[in-house]
Amino acid sequence: MARSKDVQLSIPRSVADALALPEGRKEEELQRELAVSLYREEMLSFGKARELAGMSKQEFGELLGDRRIKRHYGPEELAEDLRYAEGKDISHDQGEEE
Repeated sequence: MARSKDVQLSIPRSVADALALPEGRKEEELQRELAVSLYREEMLSFGKARELAGMSKQEFGELLGDRRIKRHYGPEELAEDLRYAEGKDISHDQGEEE
């Protein structure tokens, strides 16, 4: 099955220019902010939000903590934690949803 193309988001140049960030960091910071916002509003899972942010599980968790955003903890996360506690291989940092 062919993989679908990435979705591109268009931001007006005047808005991008108004961002108080160095030019080389704007795209990265916008993706991170979008990921945090979508996660906070429960529109993305932790795994997909951290994928969008381009961060490891630990880095994204720390970012959420710094922002005082509570982690959504559901049955999938519980099952993952139980597998981890039992010593079973968990490879979520490979792009799988958490």
